[in-house]
Parts: sequence; structure tokens; C-alpha cells
Amino acid sequence: MPDDRLIVAMDVPNALAGLELARKLGDAVSFYKIGLGMLTGGGLALANELKDEHGKHIFLDMKLFDIGATVEAAVRGLASFNHDFLTVHGDPYVVSAAREGAEGSETKILAVSILTSLDRADLDRALIKHGDIPDLVAERAGRAFEAGAHGLICSPQEAALVRALPEAEGRLIVTPGVRPAGADLGDQKRVMTPALAIAAGADHVVVGRPVWKASDPKAAAQAILSELASPQAISPNA
Repeated sequence: MPDDRLIVAMDVPNALAGLELARKLGDAVSFYKIGLGMLTGGGLALANELKDEHGKHIFLDMKLFDIGATVEAAVRGLASFNHDFLTVHGDPYVVSAAREGAEGSETKILAVSILTSLDRADLDRALIKHGDIPDLVAERAGRAFEAGAHGLICSPQEAALVRALPEAEGRLIVTPGVRPAGADLGDQKRVMTPALAIAAGADHVVVGRPVWKASDPKAAAQAILSELASPQAISPNA
């Protein structure tokens, strides 16, 4: 059975390219993330096809953020497809509204803490309150869990801190910003290798470009899966 701890981000232009990537990866990968970048390129149709016809797990990375009533309505519509994960911003009122919208579905609501492409200078420009990023992530995580989030999106560098929160018991931690050793960091600023992210407390790691830009995407995915199965991926507290 494929290791669903690896989620491959389909950051490709459209559904046709997504299907071609899924064909190349075959049974090596069981979980895919489809985000806003592909929404106008048939992303939702691709998600449904991968789930219904190929038996894949689906993570819809929409990062919804709006007034509560709008978030609830949007989540209700998306949750009708019963995909596995759906992201919203981690503001407590947004999370609460999303949970209302997902009621009765199989979709788990994951709250975004602080994007892995941001550092303290970015937060200063956005007028986000002072403080070290790990502390802010932990604070937002606690509030999101209290509001009903099934899980949290955070950088692997904050995974251990979030996992240690009392509110995190039984909740999911999903980490983007994961790069195999030697890979190009791209626009990510707070990164870690896949095995270390799992050891730090993540349940799933999200990897995009190092897989789909590889000359052999399946081999790249299998290398990551081998790393996840290594002793390095075992938490010291396990």
C-alpha cells in the first residue's frame, strides 16, 4: 500500500498536465494537493477524477478567507465532494465557519498558520504583530484547534512546537516547505527535509517541484518515500 504521508503538490498548469503527472507517478503516490493555481485550469474536475476514477486521496488547498457566511457556504459546496483535506486561513472565526460548512462530510478542515514562504520581514510589512514566527505559529495553532480545526498547516520548522501543544492531541499536522537534501528551495524560506519533518511531528509532508520538475518524477517520489521509511523519520519521542 502506498505511503500516504507523502502528498505531491500538483502545481502544474492545468488538468491535462495533472493527469499526465499522475500517470507518470502511477501507484507510487496516493495523495495529491490541488491548489488555487490550477482552479481555472480544471483543478476541481481533476480532483474529482483522481478520487473517483483512480482512488487517490485529495487535498484541496484553497486557503479560504472571507466573512464567516461566505466561508461556510464555500466550504459546504466543496465538502460535498468529500475530498480528504481543505485549507482555510487560521483565524478562529474562519475555522469555525468552515467546520459548520463541512458538517456531515468526510472533509477535514486544515488551518493555515503562517505561510512557509514568509519570514519576519514579510510579517512586518503586513503589519502582523511582533514576535518570533515559531511563537506566532504556536499561538495561531492553539486558537485554530480551539475553533475546531482538524489539523494545521505549518512549516516543518514549527511542527515539533505545534505537536507539543495540549490542543494538538489527535489533530493533524501537514507541512509544506519540505525539500529533499540538495533541492532548490524556490520561494520557500522555512524548510526541512521530508524525514526530519516527519520526525518533528508532521503527519504528512507536501512536496511539489522536486517531484514534478524532476526528469523522472516517479523516481523522485520513490526517493522521498524511501527517506520517509528510514530511521531518520522516527520521532525521538515515539
